[in-house]
Amino acid sequence: MTSTFTVHAASGYEQLMGRWSRRLAPKFIDFAGLASGETILDVGCGTGSLTFELAKSTDLAEIQAIDFSPVFVAAAKEKNTDPRITISQADATALPFADDAFDRALALLVLHFVPEAGKAMAEMRRVVRPGGIVAAVVWDHYGGMTGMRMMIDTIAALSESGRQMRSRYCFQPMMQPGEMKRTFVEQGLADVTEAELMIRMDYADFNDLWAPIRAGEGPLGKYMTTLDTAERERVEAAVRDAYQAGRPDGPRSFANVAWACRGIVP
Repeated sequence: MTSTFTVHAASGYEQLMGRWSRRLAPKFIDFAGLASGETILDVGCGTGSLTFELAKSTDLAEIQAIDFSPVFVAAAKEKNTDPRITISQADATALPFADDAFDRALALLVLHFVPEAGKAMAEMRRVVRPGGIVAAVVWDHYGGMTGMRMMIDTIAALSESGRQMRSRYCFQPMMQPGEMKRTFVEQGLADVTEAELMIRMDYADFNDLWAPIRAGEGPLGKYMTTLDTAERERVEAAVRDAYQAGRPDGPRSFANVAWACRGIVP
């Protein structure tokens, strides 16, 4: 399985998205549900935002966490001190677990970066026992990421390559209204429920927002690495102007909405 998410360093991902994944994780767990004694699979664990939030439920029996990126797996393993947690490198579209092995399979902010998202969802369904829960959450890049759309739209106004990048970013898998719910139903899950979860992303200043992108992290950072020095400087200046909006540099806060879905394995 390939991934459309670019990561160079775990610390860069933490500044770009990990800190916000941790803010979203408790809301997602409330939506997905937990029960005493369960065995949970975290698909696409990243640096462990969901994994370690799950571990705060002391009555869970076991947490298996997988990710395709060796950078993420190494970072999560380094942080882990809980014997119930096992972290390993694996492919979400070919999970290395037996049928019916888990009570729940959860995916936090990963399916939109999996080109074969339906196949990954089918694998999550396969490894969850009958009566168990499959749940996932993805950002609404088109209509729910105000800070990112500010940057993306600014860049799109500067060049044709920026417009093409915006189209790719806004229409990744599972992001359109009802799309993930339809896929859950197509994979045979029952009692499928969709909801919107919202957090705010709060930045200390422009550099707090832009530093990981400047370093090449994530989809926007990957795009920046394709530009020459003069164009990178032009883009950064334009995005800085959009962030500051005519006021001195400093704190800014953006609302961010994610689509969440859960279903029961029949």
